Amino acid sequence: MGSSRARSARVRPQPDRDRGRGGGPRVSPGMGDALLVLRRAAGLTQEQLAERVGITQATLSRYENELRDVDRDAAERLAPALGVTAAFLLHEFQMEGAIAADAHMRRQKTARPADWKHVESRLNAHRMHSSFLLERMPMHPKNHVIQIDPDDTPPDDAAAMLRAAWRMPIGPVRNLTRWMESAGIIVLEEDFGTARIDGMSQWAGSHAVILVNSSRPIDRRRLTLAHELGHLVLHGQYVGIDVEEQANAFAAAFLMPEAAIGPDLRNLTLGKLLDLKAVWGVSMQALHERAFQLGKVTSQERSSFYKQMSKRGWRMREPGSDQLPDETPHLARNIGDGLRELGLSDAEVQRLIGASDDVVTPFASARSRLRAVRT
Repeated sequence: MGSSRARSARVRPQPDRDRGRGGGPRVSPGMGDALLVLRRAAGLTQEQLAERVGITQATLSRYENELRDVDRDAAERLAPALGVTAAFLLHEFQMEGAIAADAHMRRQKTARPADWKHVESRLNAHRMHSSFLLERMPMHPKNHVIQIDPDDTPPDDAAAMLRAAWRMPIGPVRNLTRWMESAGIIVLEEDFGTARIDGMSQWAGSHAVILVNSSRPIDRRRLTLAHELGHLVLHGQYVGIDVEEQANAFAAAFLMPEAAIGPDLRNLTLGKLLDLKAVWGVSMQALHERAFQLGKVTSQERSSFYKQMSKRGWRMREPGSDQLPDETPHLARNIGDGLRELGLSDAEVQRLIGASDDVVTPFASARSRLRAVRT
C-alpha cells in the first residue's frame, strides 16, 4: 500500500573535493570535537587511545581541547586507531552539535549518562561519515522532510501536512522506515546495550540521521522513528521546553490520524487493542493513549487499562509485537551498493565513507557484512 512511492533515495557521483590536495600539514577546525566523538564512539578512554597511538594522554587531551593542532602526521597515527582515514579526520566538518547539543534523544530519565553519551557519540560518528560521503555523492530523494514552526502549527496538523506532502495513503503507515528513507533520512539500527534509550536523531546539513535501538520491539521502534521524525519536522530551528511533548503528539498523529483511527477506538478491550495493534503497527499502550487524547476513553478507563496491563506483566513487553512485520533499513546499504555498481571497489567505497578497510559500516555490502561475521 503506497510502497511504489516510498522508494529509496538515489545518489549521483560528484567530483572528489579532496582530490589534488597536498599531503602536507593541514589543520581542521573542530578537530577536537571530532576526536572526542570518534573516541567515545569507539568506546575508548583517553588513556587507551593514547597508548594505542603511542602518544601521551596529555598530548591527546590537548588535541581534544584544541590546545594543540593536529597535523597530517598526527592524523595518520590517530586515524587507524579510530577506524577512520586520515582524510576523514582532517575534513572540515560542520561541527555544530557535534557533541549532540542539537541532537534529539528519546530516552528514559533513568538512563545512565555513560550510556547516552556513548550512543550520542555513535550517532555523531554516523552523521560525520554520511556527511563525508554525501558531500561527494549527494542524494536526490523522492520526498523531503518539510520544516514547520510549532509556534504556528500544532503537531497534529504538522503530521497531516507531512503525510499529504509525501502523498501517503489514508490509514496505517506500512513500513515507516521505507517512507522515511524515501525522504533521504538515513535510518540505522544498533543494540545500545540498554533498554532505557530508544533512539536519537540529528540533522546533518541537508539530510538527517536517526539511530534506533535494535533491541526494542518493532512497535516501540516505529513509535521512536515517528517521534524522531517529529523532531526533524518541528525542531530544526525551534528550542523550547515542550519539544518532547510536541514530538510525542506528532508521532501519535502521524501513525494514528484521528480521522482514520477514531472509529476504531470505541469500546476498547485488551482483545480489541491486540487486534488493532496488528493493524496499526503500534503498541496497545500507544493505542489506548491515543484514545484518551481523542476523548474516546475516560481517566478512570485509562487507569483501569494500565492496572490490567501491569497485572499481566505487559507494561514492559506486550504480546503481539513479534507478529508485526519487521522494518529493516536499506538506504545506507543501497547507497554503498550503488557505488559498487558504478565500478568502485570496496576499498574505494570505504575511502569515500572515510572508514578504514577493516571497519564494517552501514554502507557495507552484504558480502562485507558476512565476511566480518565469519572472521
